[in-house]
Amino acid sequence: MTEPDRGVPAPVASPTPPPSAVRELPETLSVRSDHLLEALPDPTFVLDVGEESRVVWVSPSLTEVTGYSATELQDLAPSLAAGGEDTTALREALAAGLPFAVVRSVPRRDGGSYRATVSFSPLGPGAEGRDRWLVTVRDASEELASAVLAEERAAAEERAQRGLSLVARVSDILADVDPATALTEISALLVRRIVPWAAFYADGTQLQKVTDLAGISYHRRDLRRQARLRGGIPDPVVGLFLDTRMQTVVVDPRQPAEEGTLTGELNALVTQDETAPDDGPLWLLPVLGRKAVLAVLAVRPPDPETDERALPPGELTTVLELVARRVGMAMDNLQLYDREHRLAETLQRAMLPEQSHVEGVDVWSYYSPSSEHAQVGGDWYDVLDMGEGRVGVVVGDVVGHDVEAAAAMGQLRSVVRAYAAEFVEPGKVLGRVDRLVASMRIARPASFVYATLHPRPSGEAWDIAYSRAGHLPVVHVSEGRATQLEGANGPLVGFGGRPRHTGHAVARPGDVLIFYTDGLVERRDRSMRDGVAALVTAAEQIDAPDAAGIGEELLQELADAPEDDIAVVVVRVPDPAADPTHTWSGPRERRWQMPMDPQTIARARHAVLRACEAWDIEDTAAAELVASELVANAVMHGWGRVDLRLRDTGDGLRIEVEDANPSPPVLREGRVGRVGGFGLHIIARLAEWGWRPTPAGKVVWARVRAKEPWSGRASQ
Repeated sequence: MTEPDRGVPAPVASPTPPPSAVRELPETLSVRSDHLLEALPDPTFVLDVGEESRVVWVSPSLTEVTGYSATELQDLAPSLAAGGEDTTALREALAAGLPFAVVRSVPRRDGGSYRATVSFSPLGPGAEGRDRWLVTVRDASEELASAVLAEERAAAEERAQRGLSLVARVSDILADVDPATALTEISALLVRRIVPWAAFYADGTQLQKVTDLAGISYHRRDLRRQARLRGGIPDPVVGLFLDTRMQTVVVDPRQPAEEGTLTGELNALVTQDETAPDDGPLWLLPVLGRKAVLAVLAVRPPDPETDERALPPGELTTVLELVARRVGMAMDNLQLYDREHRLAETLQRAMLPEQSHVEGVDVWSYYSPSSEHAQVGGDWYDVLDMGEGRVGVVVGDVVGHDVEAAAAMGQLRSVVRAYAAEFVEPGKVLGRVDRLVASMRIARPASFVYATLHPRPSGEAWDIAYSRAGHLPVVHVSEGRATQLEGANGPLVGFGGRPRHTGHAVARPGDVLIFYTDGLVERRDRSMRDGVAALVTAAEQIDAPDAAGIGEELLQELADAPEDDIAVVVVRVPDPAADPTHTWSGPRERRWQMPMDPQTIARARHAVLRACEAWDIEDTAAAELVASELVANAVMHGWGRVDLRLRDTGDGLRIEVEDANPSPPVLREGRVGRVGGFGLHIIARLAEWGWRPTPAGKVVWARVRAKEPWSGRASQ
């Protein structure tokens, strides 16, 4: 036996392939290409695309992630290039030789699957002229999860931005819109943005829908007592008003509620509201003030399945709470301002005189606080009936627009009254006021003018004596010519230091004296001197036959846009010899401001008679009675002050009475034995009547028709 050559190794037989790889791929790539493709980080395979697509190479990483062998993937992998909703787009891209990517569900051997991004990249021509493509199967689970998370974050940011935008818009409405319509605007905004329906409700004498930002600050019921009387039986709406925490209460108007409860009242209001939804529950949120719940915000939440605007419940609640809080603070601030305003105005008007009838002269007075401030200031006037036909008139101005200015004004008014009763000469009165004010240490400087009028024994003229403490001159109108009484001027009150002087003038029958404060003539666009000149010019052109008519024309001419407090007193010396057929060319309107006092009723009747006399209206009985009843109702049921306005309409007399109580007048049924309650029945028989709300309360008006045409001329 021959021994083999030890220098030549024996041939080695090839190993048997594993069962999974028994079936060979139709073609293989070059060894260099295999190594390059295996170096790719993602699972891949190579596909030849033709009439029948076939796999010519599979990366080991694809077999690992799917669990299939390379031979099994030869049959499965081509399915990734077919099927699905984007097959047409894929075929067009492959035919054009353009890269393409789709997201597909890739099966695993264990029966599961995973989402992958399948990318097709051209490699050039392959065997038999087929286009060869590199197909990458990248697991897209994390990418899809990140995309979903990013989409959710973007949606959350969009919802948050929408909520913040809505809250910012609510703040703009509260700052810019008229308070009388602010809640209506906010409800409409909520309906446009996030909910199908919204409304505000507040409790006064009963639960009611409110549109005014002022809400209801008067005659509110004692809800705690009502809750005690119910013996602990729950009333969700009462609980919402009594619990000063931000919370959301759900009520269903379709469910019956016990009669006499706030929940029952709310259900009735919502049912009667044509704009309210007729199905589903309502969310109620408290509109919180500093110490109490001022109102309730009621909304119908959106249906998340049908309403694209629907926010998640938690986010919707947050937005609604922010809206309710902003509205609550605005309502609380407005009501606090209103209370301070009423307090200050009541204090000031209590200090102003009622200006009762002064025998022998025709006197008209007017006062209006500045609307830009707390509606209180230091302007004041006083008309003194000093006996023996002597009349004293004081008009003054304390610097400032606050309660301190009003208090200083009250002190000065009392001091002037006291010395006017003791001394006759105005210069001596001002000198004594100087001394006392200096000792009282009143911190506010003040100006005023004090004048006395006294008829001569012959009755042909009136002597005028006056003295001024830094105040604007009195305007004296005589025979169509206006002059200024500029004498007897001195320093402001408290800064005299030397004797005050007294000026003198003479007034004839028909002459007019106009006392005023700087608010009547001062404007930002003109000097004080020009304002006084405008007053003199206007006074010369007025031909009204009474003091009220003269004052009304001055206000219309000069006080259309006042920038400060205004106090005006017009004194007219009657002229018995005046022509009764005198024709007046001025506006046939009158206004008076009177205190809440029973004596105001008599003053109103007297004012109507004087106005009708000036307008040559003979049939005054009905107008006098109607005005008396309107003013009586305001005095009995209103508060604040009474504003009486008259206007000749040509075919009748329009009477308007305003007070600060916004509750509408109620026409009560007449009953035997009832005391009162018949005023509106009387008015209804004698006139047309109605009412309208105002920002400060209400106006009740009546129009008394003339039985015969008025002899006077109606205002234009």
